[in-house]
Amino acid sequence: MSAKTVFLVNPASDNGVTGKRWPELANRAAHLGLEGETLFSERPGHLIELAGRAAAEGASLVVAVGGDGTLNEVVNGLVRANATCELATIPIGTGMDFVRTHGISTTFAEAVGTARDGVARTVDVGRVTYRTWDGAEAERYVANVGSVGMSAAVAQRANGMSKAMGGKATFFYALVRVFLEWENTVVGVELDGGERRDGRMHDVVVANGQYHGGAMWLAPGAEPDDGLLDVLLIGDVTKRDFITTAPKLYRGTHLSHPKVELVRSKTVAVDAPERLPIELDGEQLGTTPVRFEVVPGAIRVRVPARA
Repeated sequence: MSAKTVFLVNPASDNGVTGKRWPELANRAAHLGLEGETLFSERPGHLIELAGRAAAEGASLVVAVGGDGTLNEVVNGLVRANATCELATIPIGTGMDFVRTHGISTTFAEAVGTARDGVARTVDVGRVTYRTWDGAEAERYVANVGSVGMSAAVAQRANGMSKAMGGKATFFYALVRVFLEWENTVVGVELDGGERRDGRMHDVVVANGQYHGGAMWLAPGAEPDDGLLDVLLIGDVTKRDFITTAPKLYRGTHLSHPKVELVRSKTVAVDAPERLPIELDGEQLGTTPVRFEVVPGAIRVRVPARA
């Protein structure tokens, strides 16, 4: 394969609409000046393999077509392959939180324009070690946001729902349903230099990007290229706390709540007496204990050129 563009497409994204529409979408992209080979995902994890293969065979640009889960697999494939190619995305999916941080439009024509003419931004990722459901240790990279606790349960519920309501409504509905059932648990968090936080917590969010859970502006100060992870510690919040604070999650004004703390660290380790679910870029993959470590400058993402 000579240097060229490769589209990595998740046909199951957008409730399966992407696969059905891809011939039309590929034709539109070509008319907009972006052409390339198409590789389709056939199963969970397949895009990791396809991204590594595209990089090894000389792709200069890999375009992830799908949602945040699609992007996560592509990033994993590129990082594991030590790829030097650039990554673009045409966001078609539920969460689409990665693109919000980078100012990439969710409009098809504009996203294609960014993939075609955007500038490369070198950004970090997080290396995550965790336990699979059967207790084995596993490793995965996170491009945008990972979390431990209730957010992981929300991701699981949202991923099991129809997305006909749209990403924001789907995630908010899942958030409300899970919160009403969730009980906060004792959690231990270790940061750089052995600094610790221990106590009953609702959630631990580890952010490289700013948005999570379908447009919640959870880490408004996060910079994906600063070599640090923004760690949001949500303490022992009550049902009343949730009712009064939930709208603030979308405005980024929740950080003033006395049970919310934001710290920055290169590493974050989270454990609990009971195994808590974790999610990475919206996908629930396993449980605690989990460790996050920033990998500076791991990928090059095409973002809109600024005037």
